[in-house]
Amino acid sequence: MSDQPSKTPRPEAASERPEPSGQAEPSERPRTSGRTASAPSAASSMPSEGRLPETRGAAPEPQKVPTGTQPGGQQPPPTPWQRGNRQPSPLSRLRPAEPATIGSATLCCVLATAILSALLLGEGLGSNLLIVAVPAALAAFFAARAAGRRLRPWTAVWAVGGLALLVVPALRDAGWPTFLAVVSAVALGSLALHGSRGWLGVLLGSLGLFSSVTEGVAWGARGVRERMADSRGRWGVVFRTTAVAVVLLIVFGALFASADAAFADVLGNLAPDVSVGDSPWRSFLFVVGLVGALAAAYTAAAPVRWDAITVRPGRARGRLEWALPLIVLNLLFAAFITIQLTVLLGGYDKVMAETDLSYSQYARQGFWQLLWATLLTLLVIALALRLAPRGRGSDRTLVRSVLGVLCLLTLVVVASALRRMDLYVEAYGLTRLRISVAAVEIWLGLVLVLIVIAGVFGARLLPRAVAASAAVAVLTFGLISPDGLIAEQNVQRYRNDHSIDIDYVQRLSADAVPALDTLPEPLRSCALMEIDRSLRSSDAPWYATSWSEARARDILKERGSGDLARVCRASRTGGGFGADEGDPYDPYDAY
Repeated sequence: MSDQPSKTPRPEAASERPEPSGQAEPSERPRTSGRTASAPSAASSMPSEGRLPETRGAAPEPQKVPTGTQPGGQQPPPTPWQRGNRQPSPLSRLRPAEPATIGSATLCCVLATAILSALLLGEGLGSNLLIVAVPAALAAFFAARAAGRRLRPWTAVWAVGGLALLVVPALRDAGWPTFLAVVSAVALGSLALHGSRGWLGVLLGSLGLFSSVTEGVAWGARGVRERMADSRGRWGVVFRTTAVAVVLLIVFGALFASADAAFADVLGNLAPDVSVGDSPWRSFLFVVGLVGALAAAYTAAAPVRWDAITVRPGRARGRLEWALPLIVLNLLFAAFITIQLTVLLGGYDKVMAETDLSYSQYARQGFWQLLWATLLTLLVIALALRLAPRGRGSDRTLVRSVLGVLCLLTLVVVASALRRMDLYVEAYGLTRLRISVAAVEIWLGLVLVLIVIAGVFGARLLPRAVAASAAVAVLTFGLISPDGLIAEQNVQRYRNDHSIDIDYVQRLSADAVPALDTLPEPLRSCALMEIDRSLRSSDAPWYATSWSEARARDILKERGSGDLARVCRASRTGGGFGADEGDPYDPYDAY
């Protein structure tokens, strides 16, 4: 048996035998040539002891057909439920390579954001938004540093601006400036993570944070799974240590609270009020905080390069084709401004005599038209910059000259619109809608000034400058307290002509309490009655209470808020005392 392998003919010897003379028959030729090219290499790689002798006349082995292949060598059609190769998404071409595993510092900040969101955001908005945003910003910072990204000046500007906008909910009680501030803070945070420069990049970058939600959650899940696989019991130690610390805090905190009433009050004010009934809502807030922080961290590690999206420039037109309409538009603006200068210099009597309009009607009539004229002018400037010739230096000079004159004339239109709004406010008082559209008109004028500056010094920074001006406008709008300004203007208007709409001012927020508190009785009680009722029905903790709300509580408590409703009813002035009923039609006031 031991000599049997030596008697086996070697394949090399068989391959060296001379082929028989004469051609093989057609039936045998496929057998010889039917072997695949990989057969010799496969045979040579096998051990010599395991090789079997080749015998003549043996039937050739059938070719191996891959599983799922049809007899003709064709692949079967894919089934609808068969998972094929995933095609790269459009965002994957704009996003860099997959970032490394989420770091421990980033993961801890993400978990802190989720826990704080569940504990602090359930009772309302105040300083809690800023508290929750800090660990989320740190998570993005650690993820960016781990990915090798450097902190650039504009990134710092967007980040600081976003955190500054979250100061508005901590200071003001009104909901509408708070909403604008929160939305703008999210947009600036997204810009800080993406670092866009161009018009399209700034626009999409302010919304691009939402494109990382799915990838961020998957990235975080992979990081947790890898850590659980490599921890070898370390996570169990962390969980046990945390559980022991929590138990100690609860036990000794309860003992100290029962021993001292002052300590119990302090602990009750600082600790979040968590109940079983709020579990679904707080679970939702936990998920929102977790997903948001993961999306921010993933974007910081692998931002989408929105500036890589190229927009094909428009086909340049001839000088006459684009310049003549703009010159005609400039002449029309100049004619309108000439009339407006006459009005602004004191020619109201002549204008009202020719138009048969009252003082307030003339002021009210044209504001919306002038606002739309400003918006359309910005659209005309954008189209002109896209279609104007830009090859020669003389073409660029002509473009700057014509558009510069149009911007300057439009600034006069903005001033005329604001003057009309001022006249209308003097006649009917200030409201939320009136101050909002006036703020928008002021910001549009600022954008026109930035366009003029860009025409002189270059437009490289113009997209980011416009975005920064919008953020500054929202921040300023929130810090000046719109409801407080509305109350102050209406109080001053009452002092001048003894006319005030109590039904409107009593629906303002707690920001208006300091100004309304200066009204004489019984108007003061009627103006503050609804605000006082709203504050007494609210039991929000310190982190969900604004500074204006706390100040309003102190003012009402000092003046005695319990008798407001009684004094107002006794005076019989609760139904719009002193309201101006001369002109019931008011298209500005949507409230």
